Amino acid sequence: MIIRRLDARAIKEVRTQLATLLLDAVADGHSLGFLAGLDDVQLEAYWSRVEADVLRGSRVLLAAERNGLLVGSVQLDLCQKPNGSNRAELQKMLVHCTMHRRGVGTALLQAAEIEALSLRRGLLFLDTEAGSGAEQLYQKAGYTRVGELPEYCSSPNGHWRATVIYYKTLFSRARP
Repeated sequence: MIIRRLDARAIKEVRTQLATLLLDAVADGHSLGFLAGLDDVQLEAYWSRVEADVLRGSRVLLAAERNGLLVGSVQLDLCQKPNGSNRAELQKMLVHCTMHRRGVGTALLQAAEIEALSLRRGLLFLDTEAGSGAEQLYQKAGYTRVGELPEYCSSPNGHWRATVIYYKTLFSRARP
């Protein structure tokens, strides 16, 4: 498996595979901000926004490839506020359902942490559906569970779910 950082040009080249990953995750019931019935217009609009953010330098998109096909991706949303240059939000961890429990998520998470370190982002945070399999991944990787928000978001099929917040400190900033 190869994990690479995608620039705006590379996103255009693999847009169809990225769309397939997102469709697969939504069909599998993962809460990613989309409801069932995700269509081509919504997919195009979403990946166009990601591409624009990558081009602007406010987002990093990492992709896991196996045998030339995308099997997973993850994003780092880099805080753009002057007082938040130490943090990034881990978003949209996508692993194709045929590749679950094969180390793809762990590899993407490790690569995201390396990217965050290279960008001097010492604090990573994320949210995920409470009780999901992803919680085990984040706990095993050393993320700290902060708390749970009830009925925070809807699953793709319309059921309201709690979301849990995690963070990991990669390094601490020296205090003045």
